[in-house]
Amino acid sequence: MKTKITEMFGIQHPIIQGGMHFVGFAELAAAVSNAGGLGIITGLTQRTPADLANEIARCHDMTDKPFGVNLTFLPIVQAPDYPGYVKAIIEGGVKIVETAGNNPQEYLPALKDAGVKVIHKCTAVRHALKAQKIGCDAASIDGFECGGHPGEDDIPNMILLPRAADELEIPFVASGGMADARSLVASLAMGAEGMNMGTRFIATKEAPVHENVKKAIVAASELDTRLIMRPLRNTERVLANEAVERLLEKERRLGKDLKFDDIMGEVAGVYPRIMTEGDMDAGAWSCGMVAGLINDIPTCKELIDRIMSDAEALISSRLSGVL
Repeated sequence: MKTKITEMFGIQHPIIQGGMHFVGFAELAAAVSNAGGLGIITGLTQRTPADLANEIARCHDMTDKPFGVNLTFLPIVQAPDYPGYVKAIIEGGVKIVETAGNNPQEYLPALKDAGVKVIHKCTAVRHALKAQKIGCDAASIDGFECGGHPGEDDIPNMILLPRAADELEIPFVASGGMADARSLVASLAMGAEGMNMGTRFIATKEAPVHENVKKAIVAASELDTRLIMRPLRNTERVLANEAVERLLEKERRLGKDLKFDDIMGEVAGVYPRIMTEGDMDAGAWSCGMVAGLINDIPTCKELIDRIMSDAEALISSRLSGVL
C-alpha cells in the first residue's frame, strides 16, 4: 500500500506506533519497523539525552529500517533538556520525529537542517493548521477516543478526520481508536494517509511491559476507560482501576477547588510501577477506548501483516462489491 506517509517516511505500510511513556523502548520500535511500519522511541522516558542516545543506538542494532523518536513538549516549570534531546536525535541519525504537547517551533530549525521529518500530534484542526504553518511535514490527528490526552474539544474521529482533510495541505494520519484493518480503511476513506496506533501496540509480544498490563487491555471493554483531570483542563483518558476511582472521587468532592497536588499520588511517577512491576492499581495510566477491539497479544509482525491482509480484502472485496 502506497500513501504519502509511506513515501515520506520510507516505510512499507502506513502504520505508525505512537510514542508511549514507559512503552516506547527500542525493543518495540524495532519490532514495528522490522514489520514494515514506523516504530517510535519515547524520548522523555529516557531520563537524560545520553540515555536517549544509548536507546537510539540500541534500536539501530535491532533494525536497519526507519524509526522515529517522540518528543513531547510539556508545560512544566522545570523543563527537560530539550536541546540535549534534539542533539541526541540528530547525532543518532534519526530522520523522523513525532512531536506532541506544546508548540515545537523553537526546535524545528535544528531538526529541519538535519533533514529530519517532523510529524506533530494534534487534537484539533486549528492545532494542525498551526503545525502546518510553522513547517511540520505531517500531522497525527488525535480523536477524542484516544488514550492519553485528547484535548478539550471532545471531537471524535468520524468528524475530526474529514475536517482535517478539508483544511490541511500536509498529509496526516489518524490516531485514537485505531486497532485493525477496519480502522485503517476507514481512516483512508476519511482523508488520512495512514494510522497511528498506541494502545493496540502495548498488547503485543514485543512490548516491553509487564504481562499484567497486556492482559488488562485484552480483558477491558470499550466501557472501561475514564476521563481524569477534566477540571484542570488537562484531560487524560485512562484505564479504570482503584486509583482512578479514588482520583475521580476527589474531583467530585473538591469541585472547582481541585488542584494538581490533590491528585499527585494517583498520577505522578506511577508508570514504572505499572509498566515494569505490573501493579495495576498503582495509579492512572493512559489507555484508549480501542481496548474494546483488542482480543489477543500477537507479535508486531503478525499484527501488521493481519491488518494489511484484511485491509486489502476489505477494499477489493467488500467495498468494491457494494458498487
